[in-house]
Amino acid sequence: MSVSDIDLIRAWKQVLTLSKLEAGQTVTVLTGADTNAQTLRCATAAASDLGARVNRLELPPVNAEKALSRDALAYLGTTPLTGNQAAIAALKASDLVLDLMTLLFSPEQHEILKTGTKILLAVEPPEILCRIVPTEADRERVLRATDRIRQAREMVISSEGGTELRCPLGEFPAIAEYGFVDEPGRWDHWPSGFALTWPNEGGTQGRIVLDRGAILLPMKCYVSEPIEIVIRDGYARSITGGLHAELLSEYMASFDDPEAYAMSHIGWGLQPRAHWSTLAQYNREATIGMDARAFEGNFLFSLGPNNEAGGTRTTACHIDIPMRHCTVKLDGEATVINGVVQDPEGRARAAAPRGLA
Repeated sequence: MSVSDIDLIRAWKQVLTLSKLEAGQTVTVLTGADTNAQTLRCATAAASDLGARVNRLELPPVNAEKALSRDALAYLGTTPLTGNQAAIAALKASDLVLDLMTLLFSPEQHEILKTGTKILLAVEPPEILCRIVPTEADRERVLRATDRIRQAREMVISSEGGTELRCPLGEFPAIAEYGFVDEPGRWDHWPSGFALTWPNEGGTQGRIVLDRGAILLPMKCYVSEPIEIVIRDGYARSITGGLHAELLSEYMASFDDPEAYAMSHIGWGLQPRAHWSTLAQYNREATIGMDARAFEGNFLFSLGPNNEAGGTRTTACHIDIPMRHCTVKLDGEATVINGVVQDPEGRARAAAPRGLA
């Protein structure tokens, strides 16, 4: 069901307050051809009502001749900021950038963040934004999980479907995504709610079996039969299975880039208001799939770049795959068991009655 402007403005005010927006600060709203008009209207109203000076920067789309779909994450090549010094200067001069067009994996974004500017990405439909308004409790829970990742030296992922994967840790930072930007130079995504890191370069070994119900992004489809991905020395060496394995293989091969097959970020979802089933309710161009990435208890892994974490690997191909029913261990201690997060909140929800008796 659609949401009213009143509800969306209220949601924006909560997020902006959590992001410590102060009266007199400069907010630049970054928009593009596909920016949701209601999201733009309500973000502008909320920031203005909180006393900010609000500007809008409209940038044209790029990469249309290369991308295989309209999804903003389907091709990570140049961005509208590439070589655009005037736009970069405007964003650097802002206290907060509200990214309503999807600016990711670019050196320009890192350059802007280094000046202390905060960037909040919000491109999901308004009803998803309102359902997953972040809270301080979200932040505390994600930070606890991130601290555990930061202290660990190995993540092991397994499943009854056959996944057995070992990922050495320590070369890259642990990242917390909880849906708002409360520190200078912070980037986050509303909605979100997960903890992640990147495995050491060339160290991941094992195999991943995508069982029925795993989700391929940006294709935005549920796997209907198992796919086996063999990982050796940090790269996917083979992708086998049925139709969805062929679709994934052909899509990745179209980039003609061996770095597309490298292990990228790994972690698990911690957002109880996100749902595995949501993607089935939308057409593919209406959402980028943040419910899939954040639903509580998933194991989310990626293939592709690591420059977001300070690495040197860039590639236009970026694959995110949330999986259900996995067990995740850090240095032998389980943080997720068969899709149930092993913290007080996750265990309490798992014990509560659900569905029909």
